[in-house]
Amino acid sequence: MFDEIQRRRTFAIISHPDAGKTTLTEKLLLYGGAVQLAGSVTSRKNARQATSDWMELERQRGISVSSTVLQFDYAGYRINLLDTPGHKDFSEDTYRVLTAVDAVVMVIDAAKGIEPQTRKLFEVCRRRGVPIFTFMNKCDRPTRDPLALLDELERVLGIGAFPVNWPLGTGPSFRGVYDRQKKEVHLFERTPQGAYRAPVSVSGLADAEIREKLDADDYARALEELEMLDIAGVDYDEAKVHAGTQTPVFFGSAMNNFGVQLLLDAFLARSLPPQPRKGMKYEVGGMSDEKASAPTLHPSSFIPHTSALVPLTGPFSGFIFKIQANMDPRHRDRIGFLRICSGKFTRDMFVTHQRTGKRVRLSSAHKVFAQERETVDEAYAGDVIGLVGHNEFGIGDTLTEDPAIRFDEIPRFPPECFAYLQNPNPGKFKQFRQGVEQLLQEGVVQVFELRDAVQKVPLLAAVGPLQFEVVQYRLEAEYGAPSRLETASWECFKWLPPGTDPAGLKLPTGTRLAYDSAGLPGILFPSAWTQRYFTEQNGGLALLELPAA
Repeated sequence: MFDEIQRRRTFAIISHPDAGKTTLTEKLLLYGGAVQLAGSVTSRKNARQATSDWMELERQRGISVSSTVLQFDYAGYRINLLDTPGHKDFSEDTYRVLTAVDAVVMVIDAAKGIEPQTRKLFEVCRRRGVPIFTFMNKCDRPTRDPLALLDELERVLGIGAFPVNWPLGTGPSFRGVYDRQKKEVHLFERTPQGAYRAPVSVSGLADAEIREKLDADDYARALEELEMLDIAGVDYDEAKVHAGTQTPVFFGSAMNNFGVQLLLDAFLARSLPPQPRKGMKYEVGGMSDEKASAPTLHPSSFIPHTSALVPLTGPFSGFIFKIQANMDPRHRDRIGFLRICSGKFTRDMFVTHQRTGKRVRLSSAHKVFAQERETVDEAYAGDVIGLVGHNEFGIGDTLTEDPAIRFDEIPRFPPECFAYLQNPNPGKFKQFRQGVEQLLQEGVVQVFELRDAVQKVPLLAAVGPLQFEVVQYRLEAEYGAPSRLETASWECFKWLPPGTDPAGLKLPTGTRLAYDSAGLPGILFPSAWTQRYFTEQNGGLALLELPAA
């Protein structure tokens, strides 16, 4: 088991929109042998589409609106690659994915540098201590000065940057990269639309061939910059990389396959295998060891004990970080993505579903490759598998052989946009209700119930308005249920502290009492001023950004 776990690598790719994240994902699949012909996000009418953007809406828009799991074998490693949405409106999905990975590749547009969404996602990774590998993309287009890009990494993100390779030329004159540690030059040749692997020639920096193929100014500039890095640059520190305080930096062009294999090979060699996860250890209150293995354990019998690392080779355990329905349009099924944290998964095994305390049989598990599936008989810590046919599973749920283990990995975020979702066609009520319930289970949006509402119209809440468009599109495309969206005027929702009596509150004009899907009360506010006024009128009541645990 230990050897199998050691060859796992589970990572996500993050970036600001349009930095080339999904394109890099596609090219990593090409070099990993998972696809023979790479598609393009902006492909022409008859060309291939990106493998990871399987949803029709993603292909129409040319953006990722949902994270995708891609699993394949390469060079003796079992790779679990997760492509994430870059747009800020879908950041909740991205944040959940980041709880399930052991490292990230941060893609930066070399012409633009660090952009707002990149900074936000980096902060999430830093808080979790996730190792970060940086790919400076689009070097075949005019870029900012490479030294300035490194300085920005250190100055803006506060992380040490060690360039593993260095660009030779920029824009149309970009010819390849110099590997600073192996002292090798890799020159690339373009392929039609970047659909195939780029031919590479390897030689030394002083070879005559290099001087002939590089522009004289580019060659002189590269020598000067490399000398400067050797004198004043940071040294490579593996411990700092694994701690997330230093990032190895790679240069290239995902679109033209320049530097992609160098990134992939170096990442696999320098990144860590799965590490033990911290889980909350529970004592099963009032039960003997014999009863602790009974078919059903009520959640109230679990008593928080200590927080401890769960051994990788211990009993099977993992948590659900994503739910997706209708990935295969021929089946109305639902797949829960599970990150295995410890032990070995075997098909038909029995585990404890911690939230309900019930024992469940995992009989239908799949290895996932975007929209494609393949039945899995066994998997190990570090793997991501898809579990089909369990409607009782929710995001954040722990599945484990050891009833004393529970993970609390999934973050929640306060909503910022609100809208009523109406059903304009009474004849489609059943499809509308079924679709809304499923999308809520997936965590695409949140739903609130207003006190004393005249009509039972769902009040949806999201981090960004594009999430509402996804809901409407999927309702019609997957369930045949048209919908009408009516924007609500509220700007934020704050939860009430436990023990607060809602009936005794003074509500300013424009505010409303509402309940979330768990039945927890809170207040909808139309503005920050109204929130401050509410606090003053109610004796300085301290509202909560997130619901109490």
